[in-house]
Order: sequence, then structure tokens, then C-alpha cells
Amino acid sequence: MFGPNPDSPGHSNSGLAGTVVIPTRFVWPYGGRRVFLSGSFTGWSEHILMSPMEGCPNVFQAICNLTPGYHQYKFNVDGEWRYDEHQPYVSGNYGVVNTVFLAREHEVVPVVFSDAPGRVNMEVDDYVRVVSDRVNALQLMTPADGMFRERISEADVQVSRQRIALFLSQHTAYELLPESGKVVALDVTLPVKQAFHILYEQVANVGRLCINGKFPFFKNVVAVGQGIPVAPLWDFGRGHFVGVLSAIDFILILKELGNHGSNLTEEELETHTIWAWKDGKIRHNRQMDGNGRPYARQLVNAGPYDSLKDVALKILQNKISTVPIIHSSSPDGSFPQLLHIASLSGILKCICRHFKHSSSSLPILQQPVCSIPLGTWVPKIGESSRPPFAMLRPNASLGSALSLLVQADVSSIPIVDENDSLLDIYSRSDITSLAKDRAYAQIHLDEMSVHQALQLGQDANSPCGVFNGQRCQMCLPSDPLHKVMERLSNPGVRRLVIVEAGSKRVEGIITLSDVFRFLLG
Repeated sequence: MFGPNPDSPGHSNSGLAGTVVIPTRFVWPYGGRRVFLSGSFTGWSEHILMSPMEGCPNVFQAICNLTPGYHQYKFNVDGEWRYDEHQPYVSGNYGVVNTVFLAREHEVVPVVFSDAPGRVNMEVDDYVRVVSDRVNALQLMTPADGMFRERISEADVQVSRQRIALFLSQHTAYELLPESGKVVALDVTLPVKQAFHILYEQVANVGRLCINGKFPFFKNVVAVGQGIPVAPLWDFGRGHFVGVLSAIDFILILKELGNHGSNLTEEELETHTIWAWKDGKIRHNRQMDGNGRPYARQLVNAGPYDSLKDVALKILQNKISTVPIIHSSSPDGSFPQLLHIASLSGILKCICRHFKHSSSSLPILQQPVCSIPLGTWVPKIGESSRPPFAMLRPNASLGSALSLLVQADVSSIPIVDENDSLLDIYSRSDITSLAKDRAYAQIHLDEMSVHQALQLGQDANSPCGVFNGQRCQMCLPSDPLHKVMERLSNPGVRRLVIVEAGSKRVEGIITLSDVFRFLLG
């Protein structure tokens, strides 16, 4: 235990009536059985018992009346002294300790102390204002939500964005290339049915596919890839990559198969080629040039020496999930080589790795996601400015889920119970599970529930959307941005569902695109 600090400036909770104090909230969010708070304001001799937060038993808090000025503090967790590495800290007489600086403000009112020195004041009737010497940001906590709302200065936001943009501009897509790996590409003459099965196998058995004749229908496969439901399309006649085939194509195909007036039958999938499907899709969308001929949007791709910033902007501006990295040593671009399929996840991994030991240079990384314009949130009562937030019950039809994915132009839909608590999530990539045992040919979209569709992919060989055994990756509104970024940088994680602590009530979603739009301004 710490003993009294003879050098302490005397910032304790005891004092004379009328002393100016600031109610200050301390939080230990890392669990434990019994957690105590001690610091320079108690002379390091008294230890204040912290209370678990309602609905979140692993988060402990205490509110103390502190005088303006500089304070040091530390936590005792189950008999072990700890400090919060995500808050400002220094090394001093008592080892590594956290620090906080409380500014003297005119609106802070005098408070008469209780007769009991060091008593924790749990009744806060006003805002708590804490100015951090590390972030220099204003934090607000109201009794209504019991949560810090940090307002970071615009200058700090711009400094953080500039440093990230500079890093991305100075590094190239070449750094995204793995030391070894395979990439999938499909020839446009491949029947749609076979392409559907190939992408399912690719997602369900990462790395199992290879161009060795093991699977007869792979004769049109140019390269084999990373286990994601998207593949560049190769036109052998032109000698170029001409587009991509993704999960949204299969969603549209299944919806067409389910239409009574469809021109596409399940039998025709045997011979209907990718090129024919793409051409029909272009005509249906009336994408024609001046001569009335189908006009396909040019393939969005990048070279290995394009900057990471350029790659990220291409993904954001074109509203796509990946960009093929293609290289050709010929001036005319002939004989292109498909090197990699870049995603925002890989670029985010580079950012997290580069700033891992210098996160203090990016003030925005410490901000809770609830305090910055990030993600899509469930509208609160009376909020008409926010668009509706798409959620479904598990008994909703698969057809309604697919329609919502297309019409709302979203990549995933949270599946919730009657209390809007998170149960699962249905994503575009989950559509590939319907290729298992030709399930798509045996179901009716309006008769199969979302829950039943998800169960088709719940086996050991189908890690689609799963990371570390979990389909639904979650975060709390109070989680700092750097923690959200670290989770999103993991392979296979494209979004985090924001949930309320304890109840898991869905409050919003943060996607990779959301993070990059915020970081790049």
C-alpha cells in the first residue's frame, strides 16, 4: 500500500467550507472484484472504494470533489496497483501513475464539504468539467446518461487527420501485399452457378482451393484468392480484367430467380455465363452509351505503387469494398498481373501498427466514439434528422432481408429481439452460404426466415463473417476510437455493432468506411 506523500501539494477532499472544488469522475473499465482509488488528493493514505456501474459490472467508478490543479492517482485492483494506460500517465515516486489537470473556471461554484474527509460525492447535480493536460479537451458528463461526452478541439482533430493523411500519402499499396497468398479471379465465360460455388468454397475453406485440377469446374479460374466473397473478372479475349463479381450480384440473381416473371431459371444458371449476367444487368439498369450499346463502368483498380491514401479514396468514392491491385510492366497495360485485393481493413492495420507506440500524437484516438461524428446511430426520440436504422427480427423472411440490403444500400442488418437487443447480424457475404448443397435451388426467399438462412452457414467449414468464434463484433458507445480501429483492422471484421452495456440493445453501427471518412475528413 502507498503511504502518505509528504511532498503532496495537499489536494485532498477535506478542506474549509467554501473551498472551490470540481466533482470529478474516475473510471476503471477493466474489471475486477474490488477496486479502490487513491491519489495525491487523498495523500496516498486513503483508498476510496469504487462502485460497479449499473448494467456494466466490469466498469467501476467513483466521483470525488477535487480542487483545481494537477493531481495524480492510481487504482488498486484486487490487491494489485494498476494504472490506466489509455489515460495520461507519468513515472513518479509511486511508480507509474495517471494524471489529471483540473482547470479553474468561473462557473465552478463553491461547495461545502461533508464532515467526513475523503467522502465520495455520488450525487452530481451539474456537469462535470475536466480538462485533460494530454488532450486539452472538454469532457461533459450529465446525470441523464452518466457518460463522458468529450469535445476535442477542432485544431486537435485537424492535426490528427493531417498526420494520418501524411502517413498514408508516404506509403504505398505494395506494403499491403502479403509475403505469400493466393487471389481468386474468374473468367467471364464461367457459368454463374459455378462462380457462385467457387466463391462459397473460397469463403468456407480459405486457402483450400488451388488451380490443380482437383475441382473440375475450376478450369476457368485464373488465380485463387483470400477467402472473401468478391473476385475480379478476367476477359481472355481482351487480355484484361474487366470487372468484379461480388455478393450483391448473387443477391440480385436470387431475387430474380424468385420473381415469377424472371427470364432466368435455375437450369439456365448451368449455362448462363458471368458475362451474360453482367450484360443483362447493364441493360436492365439502362447503362447505354450514345450508340445504344451497353456501357459497363470501368473497373476500379490500383497499382502497387499507388499511395495508401489514393487506394482508400478510390474505395470510398466508388462505394466499393475492395480494390484489385494490378501491375503490368508493359507501357500499354498488357499482360496485367493480379497481385492482391486491397481493402480498408488492410490499410487500417497499417495505421494501427504505425501509430501503436505514438498514439498520443493523435488526440482523436482517445475520444469515445459517442462523442465524434462517426457511424450510423439509432435515432433517439424526437430526432427527425437521422435516417431510419435498419433492423430485423429473426423470423423476418430472407426475401425481406435481401430487399433491405439492396434498397437501403447497406452491407449488413442487425438481427434483434423484441427489446432490440442484438442476436445476430445478416450481411451481404452471408448469401454465399446458400450455395451449400444447392440450397438456393430448394428454397423460397419469402418462406425461409433470416434465422434459418444463417443456420445454413453455421458449421465448422464456414467462417463467413466469423472472427475468433464470434459472428457479431460489438463495441460500446464509450469505447475510444483507437480500440474500435484495432478491432476493425482484424481480417474478416468489416463493422462493429454499437450496443448498450448489459442489455446489448443496438445503438448503431460503425463500418470501416465510416472510420476512413472521419479520419480523412
